Amino acid sequence: MAVCSASGDAMAAQQPAGAPAVLELHLGELRQLFDSLDPAPFRERDLDPKASEYIVDWARECPADRPLAMVVHLSLQPVAAGDALMLGEAVHEFYRGRAAATRQDLSRLFQTGRISLVIGLAFLAVAIVVGEALAALISKESYAGLVQETLIIGGWVALWRPLEIFLYDWWPLRSQARLYDRLAVMQVSLRGVAQESRA
Repeated sequence: MAVCSASGDAMAAQQPAGAPAVLELHLGELRQLFDSLDPAPFRERDLDPKASEYIVDWARECPADRPLAMVVHLSLQPVAAGDALMLGEAVHEFYRGRAAATRQDLSRLFQTGRISLVIGLAFLAVAIVVGEALAALISKESYAGLVQETLIIGGWVALWRPLEIFLYDWWPLRSQARLYDRLAVMQVSLRGVAQESRA
């Protein structure tokens, strides 16, 4: 699990308010950060799934009120003109896309919840009516009350899925979208082998 750390060597507690949380990534070459199966140019290419998961895990550990920053160190490749800008745009575009996709998932979840709620309420109403009708028909039988209660319970069970959606399922998606929003605007820096040797 990646752990949130402050920029520089100081501890997070010694950082001024608003200091960015910095992720230091050490790679051989820049292409290692991108999905090797994606044929698109770097600027449009998806990040490597493992690299993206590592970055997301790190960002999740960081306080929500701190800006994020990422420094990529390359040990085998010098930085060409425009590489840093290209990397920043690629990372930002990748997480903007993830944020948009997550919000689409959230919208579809709410749509499913609304449809499920209508179906559940309709089923509950039918179950109540049928239960009362059957109870009246077999009112002299000892099991009349059991039949009615069973139908009513079944009607309430039909509302379980929409209640689950509206009470529990939506907020993790919203939190994920907000996390992607933070990553979509984080500062991205790139240091190549020549820069590392001078440092």
